[in-house]
Amino acid sequence: MAGMRITNQSVGKQPPLILPHQVTGVAPGTVPMRIKTSQSSGDRLSQTKSMVLQDPDLPPRTISRHRRNQSQHNIGGAGAVETPVVLNGEYLNKAKISEGGKKLRKNWTSTWVVLDTDKLLFYKDSKQEALTNLKPGCSPDGMDLCGAVAEWTTEKSSRKNVLQITTSSGSEFLLQADNYHTISKWHDAIKRTADNLSKGAAGKASDKPGIRRANSTEYLPRHGLPSKTLSLPRPAPESLCTKEPKPEHRRSLMFKSSKLTYSMSDSADKNGVKNRLKKFITRRPSMKTLQEKGIIKDRVFGSPLLALCEREGTTVPNFVRQCVEAVEKRGLEADGIYRVSGNLATIQKLRFLVDQEVEFNLDDSQWEDIHVVTGALKMFFRELPEPLFPFPFFELFVEAIKTKECKQKVQVMKKLVLQLPKPNQDTMRVLFRHLQTILTCSQKNLMSTQGISIVFGPTLMWPELDCGNMAVNMVYQNQIVEFILIESPEIFGLQKK
Repeated sequence: MAGMRITNQSVGKQPPLILPHQVTGVAPGTVPMRIKTSQSSGDRLSQTKSMVLQDPDLPPRTISRHRRNQSQHNIGGAGAVETPVVLNGEYLNKAKISEGGKKLRKNWTSTWVVLDTDKLLFYKDSKQEALTNLKPGCSPDGMDLCGAVAEWTTEKSSRKNVLQITTSSGSEFLLQADNYHTISKWHDAIKRTADNLSKGAAGKASDKPGIRRANSTEYLPRHGLPSKTLSLPRPAPESLCTKEPKPEHRRSLMFKSSKLTYSMSDSADKNGVKNRLKKFITRRPSMKTLQEKGIIKDRVFGSPLLALCEREGTTVPNFVRQCVEAVEKRGLEADGIYRVSGNLATIQKLRFLVDQEVEFNLDDSQWEDIHVVTGALKMFFRELPEPLFPFPFFELFVEAIKTKECKQKVQVMKKLVLQLPKPNQDTMRVLFRHLQTILTCSQKNLMSTQGISIVFGPTLMWPELDCGNMAVNMVYQNQIVEFILIESPEIFGLQKK
């Protein structure tokens, strides 16, 4: 017994120490156990810590003297688990926000919650609990509290008194009650039950027959123990219940499978496709060749006015003349001509035929609505890359409309019109003569010079860069078109009707 220190932890009086020679039946060289005695009912039982003989080469391990750690030094294995807490049932608000790591839509429901010894059970109502006890096939929803974590949360819900429970499988539940004392009672009970189950699982992992060597995982039989090698089992590692693997997302599984099936042949196929695409791009014919072969035809809508007139061999596009003739033939008395919009689908159909250079007749029944013809004509002018009033002349016309003297303003406008390219000048003359014809029937079509200028102002002219005030520009556009429309006989040399 030389070199062995016997310590005693007790409260009150010291119990008597029994010497080794006073114990019968103790083999020489072994360590006797201290016999626990109590001199009074108020004395606490003592516990010796001299049972552990550590190897001299290892540093001494500090053992807590707190009473809660007594279970770590008992010779039977893990410490005792507290009595399980059971709550018979109560109505709480429940929401499941995650299952297996996958987020779910939060949906609060009032549920009858029962805390069992190892589970938290959810019933629709208190009656279902009674039916469940009678009918084995009717089982309630529940969660396993082994390894679960219960904590307060204010981020997962805007409600007050919200308790979050995260299970070992990755599912998350929210419990809530309006009364704080009620939900606090459930919080403490669930947390205590989860801790007890975790300790129980850890105790089962270390609950094996026999005693281990100090600092070793080797178990020795209870009989015939060698001297100076006895050691109490170390505390079991703080491990929770084995967590279930989270189900992998279907997309991740597909991605993994695609990785496994990837091979060098796939890489070679991709390189081959890239090479073929490169050859196709380098060998494809130019736009001019495709136009010469008739594969790609020049469009009418969206083409520059000069190029279109040069291609058609005229100074006024044929489509503009056809639309003007059709409107003057059967649309002069149409209410709101050029102001009322036509069916856009029919307008697009007419545009497609014009771009494909397919022969068409605006007198056909499919173009019976005259507003479709006027809508197509307005679309033609809107889609010109450069408006009928070219970009360099925009500011010049704006300055001209600011002239206060009327006669001087007419002369400035006439001079600017004569400076325009021939296709712009002739097309403008045809269009404004046509609008003058529309005004002759203003009592029936209810269109005035101001109404026509509002429609055709932004259609016939706009600045190249929208750097100014759009509202101010629109005012000038309307004023310029209205003034030219009024003074068109003087500006274009037209005869008054």
